[in-house]
Amino acid sequence: MRLLRRLLLAVSLGSTLLLSGCGSVDIDDYQGTQPTLVLSRFFDGQLTAHGMVQDYQGKVTRRFVVTMTGQWRDGVGTLDEAFVYDDGETQRRIWTLTELDAGQYQGTAADILGVATGEARGSALQWRYQMLLPVDGDTYEVEFDDWMYLIDERTMINKSDINKFGVTVATVTLVIQKQP
Repeated sequence: MRLLRRLLLAVSLGSTLLLSGCGSVDIDDYQGTQPTLVLSRFFDGQLTAHGMVQDYQGKVTRRFVVTMTGQWRDGVGTLDEAFVYDDGETQRRIWTLTELDAGQYQGTAADILGVATGEARGSALQWRYQMLLPVDGDTYEVEFDDWMYLIDERTMINKSDINKFGVTVATVTLVIQKQP
């Protein structure tokens, strides 16, 4: 995480970093793919995720496990996430998710700036938001570009790019599984 902190600081001071290219994937590319991802169906009940954080060079800097509980009522869901990192640090995030029309979603949480927005097509969802990210005692404003892919009714893969000033400074990968 020290490397991530130094990188975030360097980017925030205006250093030029040529670390990432422009992506060309669009959520509409997943129209019609199966199984169809519906957040209120997948994020309902008990879930467990295993994940890792990679720095801009691809080196794994942290690993973690998340236990989640999701509940939905009338198109509004609560997703309670409890993180435990490999160094013993814990975090908790409680999302309030709202299902809008035509695969559109919004979400809020205490460390999310403004409103997260998401759009689902087929088996994929793109989720974008700004977040206050704690790193080694400091807090940074970063942007997340989340892509969630439903593999089957019980398994999802989530890949998130963490960006600062348009530059990818880290990537988070999770495998999320619904519990029986």
